[in-house]
Amino acid sequence: MASVYVIRHWRHCGHDKRDGGGGSTLTLPALIFLGLDGATANGTNRIAIFIQNIAAILSFRGENVHQFRTSFKLAVWTLPGAIIGAMAAVRISDEWFQKILGIVLIFVVISMMFSPSGKKGDFLSEAQLKKRTWFVYPSLFMVGFYGGFIQVGIGFILMAILFHLMRLDLLLVNMHKVFIVLVYTLPALLIFIWNGNVDWALGLSLAAGNSFGAWWAAKLSVKKGIALFDIFYLSPFYLWPANFWNCISQYCPPFFT
Repeated sequence: MASVYVIRHWRHCGHDKRDGGGGSTLTLPALIFLGLDGATANGTNRIAIFIQNIAAILSFRGENVHQFRTSFKLAVWTLPGAIIGAMAAVRISDEWFQKILGIVLIFVVISMMFSPSGKKGDFLSEAQLKKRTWFVYPSLFMVGFYGGFIQVGIGFILMAILFHLMRLDLLLVNMHKVFIVLVYTLPALLIFIWNGNVDWALGLSLAAGNSFGAWWAAKLSVKKGIALFDIFYLSPFYLWPANFWNCISQYCPPFFT
């Protein structure tokens, strides 16, 4: 029943993660709500993240939207941080993880209201990108650490770096983002697996729904534009805000009481 719940209720989280980066704002608390401890929920969530980003990359490639060389150069800088972040995540106590999660959820929900959806950047060649990326690399180490540690809202951080610092069009921002997240998620996932912090049944169920959402969202973003999806960024919180905030207060009693 838990697996069915995950598939039915979190399919469009693949869309949120692929386009806005807020999908883990829903999936990670949902996994804790289903009874997983913080570290296991964190690790289980990585299965879906890894598989859904494969689906998104393949979808972008099918639409001939890719710059694999540049994406890989950006992603490599996240790897050391992701490994350190994941190692910290499996060692932190469940109580402290839930405190941190509660704080992060609040800031991520607020940041959704100020995402650069619908704004235009530039479509640059890989040669042009080289001139703009050198100062971006150090910040990607911290992206890797945060992504390896908790993941929630990482898409918004990457959007800030790729859009505001590199001035890329949001279509390219999302294309690079899914590749970067895929690369650093692999070592992070392996660390969670090694430490036994993965529920494969729930993770694969979540991945099935997320991959479906990521696949069609990538295609539609190419054909219809990013602005089409603005309403989805906050739709889960518009539709059931009371449930969402009740869940946060339940997940993080040390912080909210």
